Amino acid sequence: CESTYWYCDLCGGAYTDRDHINHRGTGDVLDFPGIYIQRDFVSEKEEEQICGAIYQTEFINSQSGRRKQDYGPKVNFKRKKLKTCVFTGLPEFSKPLYDRMKILDILCDFVPVEQCNLEYSPDRGSAIDPHYDDFWLWGERLVTLNLKSDSVLCMTKDDLPGVEVYVPLYQRSLLVVYGPARHEWKHGIHREDINSTRIAITYRELSEEFQVGGTREKDGQELIDLALTFCGKAVGS
Repeated sequence: CESTYWYCDLCGGAYTDRDHINHRGTGDVLDFPGIYIQRDFVSEKEEEQICGAIYQTEFINSQSGRRKQDYGPKVNFKRKKLKTCVFTGLPEFSKPLYDRMKILDILCDFVPVEQCNLEYSPDRGSAIDPHYDDFWLWGERLVTLNLKSDSVLCMTKDDLPGVEVYVPLYQRSLLVVYGPARHEWKHGIHREDINSTRIAITYRELSEEFQVGGTREKDGQELIDLALTFCGKAVGS
């Protein structure tokens, strides 16, 4: 990597001087819109309770050393088809988290219709390659609650080869990726940045096509109605 920048959620910029995240340094700055971090979104006790609820459900092995639990429709992104028959809603423990999200200005109108719980472990060499989340079904904001340990999200851009922007994933923090960070930058996590077990709970909203006035509004409303029952069980569990 030719240039590494560290994002500072207190300043809203990314700096070549890593110490700037503690405001002890300066360094070159890169404007980096589209990141919102709410530190200490949950308490230590709440974190323990949420993880306890998660571990009551079996994980399914995923790619790159990760394990997952999915709460959402069955989707064929290439053919742009979805089935709701396996979707029973978001899990019960997400209801108070959803209510708390809506207090934040940036998420006041956020309606999650899919939840993915991912477990990362250094023992399994867990990582995820740089990628965009789907744009056909999933909408503007990607929301992740980071539990059990700190890590960093690595952002890369195809037209800026050799540049990486590291976004801190603080334990018990909520991360919202939107705007340019969502549409122009890929995100991933390096294997060496998983130093202990990490749980990432990611919530996704619908794209405009599935919202009111969109061509798939009916399908979108069905997903919303199912999701917000908060009675769901993980797909395949």
